[in-house]
Amino acid sequence: MSLTPPGRFISLEGLDGAGKSTHLAWLTGQLAARGIDHLVTREPGGTPLGEKLRELLLHEAMHLETEALLMFAVRREHLAQVIEPALAQGRWVICDRFTDATYAYQVGGRGLDLTKFAALEQWVQGREGGLLQPDLTLLFDVPLEVSRARLAGARELDRFEREQDAFFERVRAAYHARAQASGGRLRVLDASQSVAQVQADLAAVLAELGVA
Repeated sequence: MSLTPPGRFISLEGLDGAGKSTHLAWLTGQLAARGIDHLVTREPGGTPLGEKLRELLLHEAMHLETEALLMFAVRREHLAQVIEPALAQGRWVICDRFTDATYAYQVGGRGLDLTKFAALEQWVQGREGGLLQPDLTLLFDVPLEVSRARLAGARELDRFEREQDAFFERVRAAYHARAQASGGRLRVLDASQSVAQVQADLAAVLAELGVA
């Protein structure tokens, strides 16, 4: 009896305004055109419970540690109900944000104690053989002024998007630190380029994964 090969797990990261939504749509279109079975999900959210908690996280003020605990509670449900079953079925999972965002926003931006973050990450994502992480994380990187310009007047901002510039500079720096420590899992893409150029860069990454 043949075993179903595990699917691929890809996450997308970056400041709001970096173009994740545009490039997510392009990426999933490429997978669909090649007949690759996949699902698209997001964090915080991804499950009925997760979507309810998302509303609290994005719009209700709370203690930093409460915020971190809720982020990982959403992730635990998401992994159990959506991500791990899909991967076991051989499907690709494309996730808009995952734990790298928690590191960037809660540790880098807000100053959550790193040992507490690491304990939660190990508790929620720890598996035999190590942490369950995306096979590949695409970090769409833009300077803060580009992010701000793209968001201007786009929609009502949530409580994270209303933070001061210094917060987002810390978030961006934390993303880059996480990328440097990722052993190549987290790939930084210059998202200040034209959409066509970013998608050309994405096509090169897909080719490395055997999607030509």
